[in-house]
Amino acid sequence: MTTTEIEALFALPFADLIFRAQQVHRAHFDANAIQRSTLLSVKTGGCSEDCGYCSQSARHGEVERESLLDVAEVVAAARAAKDKGATRFCMGAAWKGPKDKDLDTVTEMVSAVKGLGLETCVTLGMLKAGQAERLRDAGLDYYNHNLDTAPEFYGQVISTHSQADRFATLDRVRTAGIKVCCGGIVGMGETRKSRVSLIAELARMEPPPDSVPINNLVPMPGTPLENAPPLDPFEFVRTIAAARISMPAAFVRLSAGRQEMSDELQALCFLAGANSIFHGDKLLTAGNPEAARDEALFERLGLTAI
Repeated sequence: MTTTEIEALFALPFADLIFRAQQVHRAHFDANAIQRSTLLSVKTGGCSEDCGYCSQSARHGEVERESLLDVAEVVAAARAAKDKGATRFCMGAAWKGPKDKDLDTVTEMVSAVKGLGLETCVTLGMLKAGQAERLRDAGLDYYNHNLDTAPEFYGQVISTHSQADRFATLDRVRTAGIKVCCGGIVGMGETRKSRVSLIAELARMEPPPDSVPINNLVPMPGTPLENAPPLDPFEFVRTIAAARISMPAAFVRLSAGRQEMSDELQALCFLAGANSIFHGDKLLTAGNPEAARDEALFERLGLTAI
């Protein structure tokens, strides 16, 4: 879809937008089934980049630097996640990009988690030549690397690398035959025009991402965006709906910010076409709804797990 077409979606009356998103969603998915993923930080803090939303940046100094977890710890967490209903296990590391010696350990993690019968995903920052192929050979299903925000707003959030650098990693991932998980963050002070531009950038990918995480900023103490004003909840739902209509075959995931959402807001997001969540107690350094709360919400809404 073009930027003009996506802008027109955002401008629709709310009920009309939700109705259209439901039509698209039902044409491609079971409208009452939600995919559940769990995200584990396998290496926390000390990142060299200056992403304005992230407390793991060494420049912001709020999160203590931790070493890469042992493979056994990761496997135990993955087994627990599977027992709680997760079907995909995502491993995140706070790096600009992995060193080859660290990738040795990460590929062990991927192989071990894959052996549990879970889909595997990692987010490791920017990849060098040959690294995507190593992850693929270890059994990686998805690589997460978000665009974060619109091209024209990117420099106001991050200065240590460009969005073009992110596209270079996404190209390496696609070339290796790994599925792409790519979305963004809203609520960072961007305009609606920037949200439209972000969705358009994602939808223009050839092909569009297999999974599209939509993060609602959780302002973290010590970061440049700690005082960012909250995004209007209906505007967040509009963003979900626009992503669903623009990328009809993708899983659209409620990601960061779900801890702060009421059950009613989450239900609106599901109506708007979200069909994936991060499931568990923690999302990297931000809280996430507990599994028991998710189970209760699923029961109230008549939702089933994919």
